Amino acid sequence: MYQAPAKVNLSLRVRGERADGYHEVDIIMAKLDLADELEFHNSRTTTLLCDEPGVPTDESNLIVKAIQEFEKHYGRKAKQRITLTKHIPHAAGLGGGSSDAAATLLAVNEILGTQYTSEELGEMAAAVGSDVPFFLNPVVSRCTGRGEQVRPMAPFSAWTSPIVLLKPRFGIPTAWAYGALAGSKRMKGVPFDTQILRGLRLSNDLERPVFEKFPFLGMMKKWLLERPGVNAALLCGSGSCMYALTETPEQAMQVATDAKKELDPTLFTYCGIVNPQ
Repeated sequence: MYQAPAKVNLSLRVRGERADGYHEVDIIMAKLDLADELEFHNSRTTTLLCDEPGVPTDESNLIVKAIQEFEKHYGRKAKQRITLTKHIPHAAGLGGGSSDAAATLLAVNEILGTQYTSEELGEMAAAVGSDVPFFLNPVVSRCTGRGEQVRPMAPFSAWTSPIVLLKPRFGIPTAWAYGALAGSKRMKGVPFDTQILRGLRLSNDLERPVFEKFPFLGMMKKWLLERPGVNAALLCGSGSCMYALTETPEQAMQVATDAKKELDPTLFTYCGIVNPQ
């Protein structure tokens, strides 16, 4: 069994468009103690099974893309039956698909005994997706370029916090969020200032287009910042999940309970730890 942890963007700054169609970004990422689970078994062909309806199991899934990228370097078929058990919500901005892909690269490298180095796996990961390299070694890191250039932030290696995640039923496509950034306006009444917590500067440039199209999320941020014990609250990434960092795990659980009562009883909620030690 292999674990594929979720991540949270403690900061997401967009520096502009690139010639390759991506955006230049400057992101601080940290893992969570929420994780998908993957099982691998040798097989005659590579197949992907998933317990969650709606998650594609064809070549559009980053797990399959990771296998295909690995096979380019391996020079032969990996031949794995992969069973994915989802715990990270889809299209939430938590990096579930990217983490699943990284776990796949690490798993097949171990199972097949190919002994590719971290640098070689990093090249494969970058070819699969912008966030995938981070998950090969998910310590608190600054990710630049299109997100694939990962530099661990040693002074914050032990930085941790209780966290509560709140996600409504709808998701938000990453490509749309970045594409809508230009020309978007700030939602009135919602704080967008940089939040500073124990040396880290927390902000997310994608809040502007996302809140403009989905004002419920902007209202949720304002509501979170007014809760007792909440030190910071932000949009997780480009998806529809919001998070709040609290003083204690008990405060996080109270926020989750209150959110279901006061905002939306159908919210997905999760209380856990940022950068678990």
